[in-house]
Amino acid sequence: MLAPISDKAGEAVKWLQQHHQPFTMIWQVQHTFESQLRLIIVAGTVGTILGSLALPMFTYLYVRGVRSFERTKSLPHSLARLFDLRVVFDIVRRLRVPHYSEIFAFSTRNIPMRLLIFNVVVTAVYAIGVVAAYYASILDVNVARTAVTISGIVNGLGTVAFTFFVDPTSSMIVDEAAKGERPHEEVKSMVFYLSLTAIIGWLVSQALLWPAAWFISAVARLVNFGQ
Repeated sequence: MLAPISDKAGEAVKWLQQHHQPFTMIWQVQHTFESQLRLIIVAGTVGTILGSLALPMFTYLYVRGVRSFERTKSLPHSLARLFDLRVVFDIVRRLRVPHYSEIFAFSTRNIPMRLLIFNVVVTAVYAIGVVAAYYASILDVNVARTAVTISGIVNGLGTVAFTFFVDPTSSMIVDEAAKGERPHEEVKSMVFYLSLTAIIGWLVSQALLWPAAWFISAVARLVNFGQ
C-alpha cells in the first residue's frame, strides 16, 4: 500500500524537476510524503503500546496453548480448541489491562542497562528501515528503485545489534531464571522494560527518519555512480 503513494510522489517530483519548477514546490511534495510516513510510524507506535498492554493476555494464551498441546500431542487439535466457545469465553473473561500498581512493581535493579539501550536502538532502526528507503526514493528520484531495494543497509544495523546484544542477554536472563539462579520476577521485569524501550524506540525513530533516508539515498547514488 505504501508503494503506490511513493510512486505518485516520485512522479510528481520528477515532473516538477523536468519543468524547472521552484524548489519550494518540490519540497512541498517531499514534505507531504514525509508526513504520511511519519503517520505510519505513529501507527506502529500505537500498535506497540496496544501489544504491550495485551502481554498478560498473550502470556496466558501461550501457557494454555502449551498445556493443550501436552495433553493432545497434536498442534492442529490444539489450535482447533480456539474455536470452542468455552475456550473463547474463558479467554475473554481473562482480558484485562495491567493495573498501575503492577507496573510500578517492576524494577530495573538486575536488568542490564545496555540491554535496554540496545533494544531502543534496535527497535528504532527496524521501525524506519523500510519507510526511510521509500523516503530516500523521493529525495533523489534518479536512484529511486536502487534506494527502495537497499533498505537492508539500515535494517542490517538493527539485526547486528539484536544478534550480539539484545537476544543473548535476554536469553541468558531467562535461562538463569529457569535454573533457579534468579527469581522469575526479574524475567517479568525484563519483558516489561523491553516492551517499554520498544515504545521508546518507535518514538526515537521519528528523529532517525530523515538521517536514515539521506544515508540510503547517498548509498544509492554511490552505487549508481559506479555503474
